[in-house]
Order: sequence, then C-alpha cells, then structure tokens
Amino acid sequence: MNTFMEWRALLHACRTRTAGLLRELDDSIMPLRCVFCGTATEGPERRICSGCRGDLPWMENACARCGAAIAVDLPRGVHCAACQARPPPVLAMVVPLRYEFPVDAGLKALKFGRRLQYAPAFGELLLAEMARLPADIDALLPVPLHWRRQAFRGFNQARELCRPLARHCALPIMTGVSRRRPTPFQSGLAATQRRKNLRRAFLVRKTSGFQHVLIVDDVVTTGETTRQLATALIRGGVKKVSVLAVARAV
Repeated sequence: MNTFMEWRALLHACRTRTAGLLRELDDSIMPLRCVFCGTATEGPERRICSGCRGDLPWMENACARCGAAIAVDLPRGVHCAACQARPPPVLAMVVPLRYEFPVDAGLKALKFGRRLQYAPAFGELLLAEMARLPADIDALLPVPLHWRRQAFRGFNQARELCRPLARHCALPIMTGVSRRRPTPFQSGLAATQRRKNLRRAFLVRKTSGFQHVLIVDDVVTTGETTRQLATALIRGGVKKVSVLAVARAV
C-alpha cells in the first residue's frame, strides 16, 4: 500500500511539473489575458487580473452548511435558521461569490454563449477555495446534465469547472451518476416548484467505493439541485457529500 501511494504521489508530481513547464512555454508564446478586462496577466495572475479579482462580488458572510448569505459570521458549528429548520444532506458548502455582475455575465457567457475561456478562470477561483473544505474528499462530481441538454450545449459547464480541481488536487471525476429526466430550467421558479421538478431526478448507478464526494456546480440558487443530488449519492452508499460552486444567488 505504501509503495502504491508513493508511486501515485511521484506520478502526480511529474505530471504537475510537466504541466507547469508546458504552461510556461505557452505563456511565453501567447500571454494569458484577463477574461473580464482583457489585460495581460503576470506572475501569480492567470486568467483573472488582480484588479478584476478585487472587484468581484465576494461573499462576505455565508452559512458553512448551505452557502447562503447571512448578516453576521456565525460561530463554528452553528448554521443558519434555514439549515436548522430543514437540514441539508451535505456536510459543507463553499460558494465564494455572489451571483452578480460580472460573475453572472461570465457564467451565462460560458453556459449559453459557449465562451469556454471562462471555465478555467472560474475553475482557478474554485481551486483556491479547496482549503476551506474537509480534507478527506476523495472524488469530484460535476452536476450532471440530461444527455439531450448536454448534446445541444456541447459540454457540461460543471465538468469544465472540475478539470483544474482534478488536475491540481489529483482527485478523480466521478462517473456513474446521471440525470434521468430533462428537468426544466430552474431560473425564475419558486422553491416548491424547484423541489418538485428535481425529486428523483438523479440516478446513481455506481459510486466506485468513494466515501466523501464533492459536488461541483456553477450557480446555487435555492440549493435544491445539490440537495437532491446529495440525497441520491447517500442512498447509493456515499458516506459524506460536500458542495463547491462558483456563485450563489442572494
């Protein structure tokens, strides 16, 4: 077991080093530019410049269980009133940004305009938030799209957000989970209607023995999608589920 773990760590280190060298070569030929303002980025800046990063609508205080905005920072282990009234099936939820301009415009451009350059930019923001999550996460799960919607869109934006996390954290992207029916778009719907639309929407065929799965998504509105997906995972045998998303509606 120790030999296997050492071999895996060495392989990951080699891949990381190779990726870094290729990235430096690529940057020297074609420097990266900020996805929001177009300024050439330097040093630790990659796809979002320091000026735009500082101007993003960061979530100041949020419930550690559901990621919802709250007025004051709660003590560790204390959750918001909504979580106390209806505890979610997730252990933790980290959502660093509010769904406001320019984040909302960037995510819409990614999903509906096929502006895929936003995916690695937002993925890098999510990577910086991984330290706030439990350390025993052993797999990533992008929120599944129904196969017809994914075929029409050409990609799953949640899976694109997972790529830098999987690469830098050496975590597998979980398969064997699907959306069994084409639920309508959730935007503009009341919480009760969202709940009805998503009930039993996800099918877990296999969990591959993963114990703590991290659901990755672009936007959390009421949290009903992640609630239903987490419930399906737990029914399928996963012990713990956490959530990481780019933005939350407030």
